[in-house]
Amino acid sequence: MKPRDLSAHVAYEAGRGIEEVARDLGVDPAALTKLASNENPHGTSPAAVEAIRGTAPGVSSYPKAAHADLRDALADRWDCDAAQVWLANGGDGALDYLARAMLDPGDTVLVPDPGFAYYGMSARYHHGEVETYELACPELALTPETVLSDYDGERIVYLTSPHNPTGGTFTLDAIEHIADETAEETLVLVDEAYGEYADVESARGLLEERDDVAILRTFSKAYGLAGVRLGYALVPRDWADAYARVNTPFAASELACRAGLAALEDDAHVEKSVETARWAREYMREEIDAPVWPSEGNFVLVDVSEARGPESAGAVADEMQRAGVIVRDCTSFGLPGCVRITCGTEDGTREAVETLNEVLGK
Repeated sequence: MKPRDLSAHVAYEAGRGIEEVARDLGVDPAALTKLASNENPHGTSPAAVEAIRGTAPGVSSYPKAAHADLRDALADRWDCDAAQVWLANGGDGALDYLARAMLDPGDTVLVPDPGFAYYGMSARYHHGEVETYELACPELALTPETVLSDYDGERIVYLTSPHNPTGGTFTLDAIEHIADETAEETLVLVDEAYGEYADVESARGLLEERDDVAILRTFSKAYGLAGVRLGYALVPRDWADAYARVNTPFAASELACRAGLAALEDDAHVEKSVETARWAREYMREEIDAPVWPSEGNFVLVDVSEARGPESAGAVADEMQRAGVIVRDCTSFGLPGCVRITCGTEDGTREAVETLNEVLGK
């Protein structure tokens, strides 16, 4: 008895947790600054924390009402029908729902390289095939030509805006152009997980006139709810009812839904988080002694290859970690000469810049 052939599948490589690193180094976790997983340095919305505390005694019940309340709140926020909001267990859960709804066995998807590994993973879980469009170095530019030059009728095309790990964005015109130039049966899926941080227009407006664009959003970043796993998709009105046929029963928990409802109303926390990220990414671009890509996310991508060599990201990340700052080695993204640094608090960001410059100067 064996599982099915999983040889084409790859394991997702998450950033290392602060407790894990602290154990390896034999230090107090409080002595480390973690800037590897694009988490919110200001933590969870205080309103969401209170909602979780208040909800905890009632988690013996299924979250049917909470699901409905949160979908209604999100529909109001995005000015759409509640049926167009597909709640999920994190943004990756929403990716799974869209793959279930769209892919027949053997269908192909088109994903960015470098990019978020779970796009391809989700497609393969649902018996799909994966092709890539390459973001060419050194610009790693996000343009319609970049996508369409590798497009060959795939069922889903994944666009990330802001893109992870570069922080670049697609313009709304570029997204619409890609949708215009792809087949009628191709879904253009726009991942806006970092959308709150970006000074670009959401693709939400395209849902009014098109049935071939969907949008992914998450509570993990600006709202600081990564640990409770809450995300959602916004889908065209014409096929919104497919959700009932593809979703996992109550995938978004009672705690997650109530936390999400509270976080949606905590504008001050989101504004503070966005303001800090915008300051931090500009500070890092100005002060890091290495090339830094422009970013609209809550992170920056740094090219350490000029200072330390073309495959030096692992060594640089390791040295920074030993100095107390955890950053992301981007070798798993296919960028062995780059590290990604999450925007921290002002103190954390300054520490990261100082530490990286010291490592690069060795």
